[in-house]
Amino acid sequence: MRYNLITILGPTAVGKTFLGASLAYRFGGEIISADSRQVYKGMDLGTGKDLKDYTINGRNVPYHLIDIVDPRDEFNLYLFGRSFYETFIDISSRSKIPFLVGGTGLYIHSILKGYDLKMVEFNEQRYSELNQLDMEELREILKGLSPSLHNTTDLLIKERIIRGIMVADKNGQGESIEKLEINPLVLGVKLEREQIKKRITVRLKQRLAGGMIDEVKRLMEEGITIERMEIFGLEYKYVSKFISGELNYNDMFQKLNSSIHGFAKRQMTWFRKMEKEGIEIHWIEGPDYNSAEQIISEYYFS
Repeated sequence: MRYNLITILGPTAVGKTFLGASLAYRFGGEIISADSRQVYKGMDLGTGKDLKDYTINGRNVPYHLIDIVDPRDEFNLYLFGRSFYETFIDISSRSKIPFLVGGTGLYIHSILKGYDLKMVEFNEQRYSELNQLDMEELREILKGLSPSLHNTTDLLIKERIIRGIMVADKNGQGESIEKLEINPLVLGVKLEREQIKKRITVRLKQRLAGGMIDEVKRLMEEGITIERMEIFGLEYKYVSKFISGELNYNDMFQKLNSSIHGFAKRQMTWFRKMEKEGIEIHWIEGPDYNSAEQIISEYYFS
């Protein structure tokens, strides 16, 4: 089957968004975001939406699955899958090319591997109970409930383990998503680890100076709890701890910076594992437009 989706993936801070928008502009495409936090309204600086990146040569490149959910509401893998397929059909029906762009490995993997996703109610109390357990306890629970996992990387990230347990708790009950046949051309953006770390640190300083603390304060004033911020993770977790007085500014910055570095490393673990499973990723060094354009021209249109 001919390619019907272009995917651009990579760790945080490598320049995926602008590259994806530039390529979508060039080839007449639209962006489907694969970011688990950019779906939330009002969470802009902390999630790095950078909406200006979607304006290329004075034209707005259409994007989807950004700013679609209130932060009080749950968004999960099932809802992402359902939204993705609806958007994919819409874009394709208008003879445009869907570009799946982002860094949430689980979301991307679910589409490229065609997960059988079922709707599961989100239970905040159950999430809080599981969140009190350490990683080893959670791994044992998940292995007991679901011996056949989608991906062993499910066992490396605490939030993924908890969500896996909650899905398994429901014993696969619920409405399934009707999947489509996806044949993706996958491009990966990579940089040397030290370069990524430098870019993360510079970007974090810029976002803090640009009002990220005020953004988190506003969300808290609007009723988003500390527990909910913990679930959002990274920027929201540590900045809310600073606002509540649990961390001083320097400790908040150091812990957050270190956590984002670790997050980028885990993202690459996802992508390397995907390659081992047989998903071909055409890697480019940094957001190199010319290299990416050449790969798409050669493979997608051949």
